[in-house]
Amino acid sequence: MITAWQIGLLIALALLAANLPFANQRILLVGPFRSTKSLAIRLAELVLLYFVVGTVGLALENHGGQIAPQGWEFYAITGTMFVTLAFPGFVYRYLMHRKH
Repeated sequence: MITAWQIGLLIALALLAANLPFANQRILLVGPFRSTKSLAIRLAELVLLYFVVGTVGLALENHGGQIAPQGWEFYAITGTMFVTLAFPGFVYRYLMHRKH
């Protein structure tokens, strides 16, 4: 049961981290407030947060036992899943028309 809880926690963390760059105007939530943040900065934050979530997942896997070796396919799939999780934030920031 603990493993299921860890997986749920990791998925929730990934969902939050994937949408974080699109939810605010600060760099990594602690940087200076900007009136606009470029898409390049948001994508750089997305890549950095992907590695942060991956590190948390690796730590959880290490805590649970032996770490399984991963090839490039694992990182390609988890990267595309992370970008897919970021879709709601991207839609909110760039595709929704808001009244000013």
